Parts: sequence; C-alpha cells; structure tokens
Amino acid sequence: MIKFLNKTLVVCILTTILTSCAIVRQDEVGVRRRMGKLIPRVLSAGMYVVNPFTATILKIPTRTLNMQVALDALPSKEGLTIGAELSILYHIRGDQAVQILKDVGKIRFGEQIIMSVLRSATADVTAKFYAKDMHTIQRETIETEIAQKMTTILGNRGFVIENVLLKSIKLPNGLSEAIESKLRAEQDAQRMEFVLNKEKQEAERKRIEAEGIRDAQKIIAEGLTPILIQYKSLEVMQKLSLSPNTKIIITDGKTPYLINQGEK
Repeated sequence: MIKFLNKTLVVCILTTILTSCAIVRQDEVGVRRRMGKLIPRVLSAGMYVVNPFTATILKIPTRTLNMQVALDALPSKEGLTIGAELSILYHIRGDQAVQILKDVGKIRFGEQIIMSVLRSATADVTAKFYAKDMHTIQRETIETEIAQKMTTILGNRGFVIENVLLKSIKLPNGLSEAIESKLRAEQDAQRMEFVLNKEKQEAERKRIEAEGIRDAQKIIAEGLTPILIQYKSLEVMQKLSLSPNTKIIITDGKTPYLINQGEK
C-alpha cells in the first residue's frame, strides 16, 4: 500500500512539473494569462514555469503567415464582375502581442479582421482598373496598391502586410478571348512597325551612301583640270620610261597609250 501511494505521489509530482512548464519557440512570442487577465509583458523564446491551476501562456507566431483567399465579386472600371484568388503574406509584430490578444483574440490570429480589410481594399483598388489590366504589367501595381491600403488600416493593430499576390483572375465569359485577340493584334502591329522602321533605316543608309559617292565623284570631277591631267600623264610616261621591260607607247605628248609590253 505504501509503495502504491509513493508511486502515485511521484506521478502526481511529475505531472505537476510537466504541466507547470511552457516553452516559447523562436518563431513566436508568449503572453501570460493569470486568472483570466493578460499580463502586459511579452515573453521571448525560452522555457517558463507557470501555475497550471491559475495561469497559462498564450503563444502567438511571429513568422510569416500565408492566407489564401478567393473573392468572386470584384468590380472593374468598366463595371464587370471579376473573380480572383489571392495570397496574403503577413506577420504579427511581437511587441504588440498583448494588444492583439485584447482586440482580436487568439482565434486564427486576426484572420477575420484581415479578411474584412482585404475584401474592402481589393474592391476599392480593382474598381480603378480595367479588367484587361489584371493580365498585364498593371497587375503588379494592383497588388502593391492593395497591400498599401491594407497596411494603412492594419498597421496600428500590429499586423504587417508583407505582400499581396494575385494568383489567378477569372474574367467573364468571352472577355478573356477578346483580350487575347486584342493583345495578338497589338503584337502584330508592333512587329509590323518594327519591320517598317528597319526598312526605312536601310533606305536612309543607302541614300546617305549614294550622296557620299556622288559628292566624292563631284569633288574628283571638279579637280580634274586639263593641266592636272597633262601633269599626271607626264608622270605616267616617266614611270614607264624607267621600267626595264620593252614596250611600245603611242602618245601625242599629252596622254600616253600603251599597246604592247614584253619581258626584257
């Protein structure tokens, strides 16, 4: 009987010790709650001893959280209704953990508030853009504006919106095909414009080249005076006379004409 009581006592002591210890990990912070009241002190990573009968430690993650959201009734600038799937990357500021627990509680770490703000912010932003903009480079602008609007509303509550990502866009029936056709037409027009510009540049190059040849010939023609031609002829005759080869030259004294040439 005594041994049984001793074993029971040991088990009770071990159970009490184990339930009195709480561990806060590196990617979270802790807040002590005693007798239903929050103690205004944030606990960093480590092990803490609490009275399991009167107190507990609430843990809040400070790592980046990813919340997936599907929205089906977003307005566009032209009055269309668009569906979208979004990812919200956010984290909770550890130094405001006590205030977050007071304001929104621990359930899903404020996802309900984030969801409400996201619906409102997304609708406000998409209403300023055309539906086709969500498939172009404007998509990044839309994501940035949504994140900024959410930060304005949630920043003082301890939530940090890191990024908002538009994963997929669902346009009304027929609009996707119309947008794709228009984009193909724009690409064809840009391609044709490139070809035309290239041909114009080539034509301009040939024109400039022809003008250069014409100007060069004009300069040469203007410089060929009778005296210069006679002088050049005499130079040629002088060089021919110094050549060791046998040749026959017919000349009127101005322009030589070589009609035969042989080896010495």
